[in-house]
Amino acid sequence: TPMQMKMFLTRMGPDSKMIVTGDTSQIDLPPNQKSGLKEAVRILYNTKDIGFVELNERDVVRHRLVRDIIDAYSRAYTNERK
Repeated sequence: TPMQMKMFLTRMGPDSKMIVTGDTSQIDLPPNQKSGLKEAVRILYNTKDIGFVELNERDVVRHRLVRDIIDAYSRAYTNERK
């Protein structure tokens, strides 16, 4: 949740480095609950000294079928929104 993400991010101490990993396509919160990950990206994206790395299907290094599975789900979700 946004509150949990803020609590986590604000625990950083001096001379520390924090890395948060997540996949915004795999959020399983109830529909009425906001994602702390999505909100953190939105709020902090242009903040000095904070960086973001966004990966896509070309970055999948699992079984070769995983890329096909991701593509199929992406197409299905795109078609549902039309």
